[in-house]
Amino acid sequence: MTILFFGDIVGRPGRMAVKKILPELEKAYSPDLIIANCENLAHGKGVTVETLEDLRKAGVRIFTSGNHIFSQKQAIDIVSRKDSDVLRPANYPPGAPGQGFKILEVGTEKVAVVNLVGRVFFKEDFDCPFRAAAAILVELSEKKVKVIIIDFHAEASSESVALAWYLDGRASLLAGTHTHIQTADERVLPCGLGYITDVGMVGVQDSVIGVDKDLVLKDFLTQMPVKMEVAEGDILLNAIVCEINSATGKAVKIERIKKIVPA
Repeated sequence: MTILFFGDIVGRPGRMAVKKILPELEKAYSPDLIIANCENLAHGKGVTVETLEDLRKAGVRIFTSGNHIFSQKQAIDIVSRKDSDVLRPANYPPGAPGQGFKILEVGTEKVAVVNLVGRVFFKEDFDCPFRAAAAILVELSEKKVKVIIIDFHAEASSESVALAWYLDGRASLLAGTHTHIQTADERVLPCGLGYITDVGMVGVQDSVIGVDKDLVLKDFLTQMPVKMEVAEGDILLNAIVCEINSATGKAVKIERIKKIVPA
């Protein structure tokens, strides 16, 4: 089974790049399942019905998110739908709307997609991602789901690496998101977990993590309030493709994708 996973897609430029390049990637890798982190989809922060539909039509089947998922008013209704294809992190405290994982039928196989968010350097008081993951894995084991994909939306690389070792042999892929910077540490761990600290972003290359660089510099230099805007220009597209043995649930190969998509 082949999984194609896009890092944080930032605003209109990111959506355009995915739509433009996806046919090429489908031809090259023949993915069975396409996943994308959507928390920056709508003008750089949050999601809307329209921005999600844009990518559904392009071929994305399920969306993960992170700490910005509820930045747009529509998000609560979107994630609350029983059949929603948009996940919010599973370790949000009890009472938060939405679901943190979903089991999909991919061909003849069951595939679970799980969303978690880190705690290190986040101002929000999320529940423990390690314990949340463990509880979900028990439920998935009871349902005999072997292929388990996890998006860990984290700031600290140490937290991501620690979670990877905790889950090695119990999940198929741990793909990090959030920093918008693609890391070069992709590997398959000894017990079969495909891992990368951060998949990266789909956003304007000449920017600061997808945001207009001049506005970010003004913020740093003056410490005055600045309204951030999504940058314009050629787009850096970051993704990964992971091959998984569906019989064992173990990753066989993980590969980084990095492409420049003209504006």
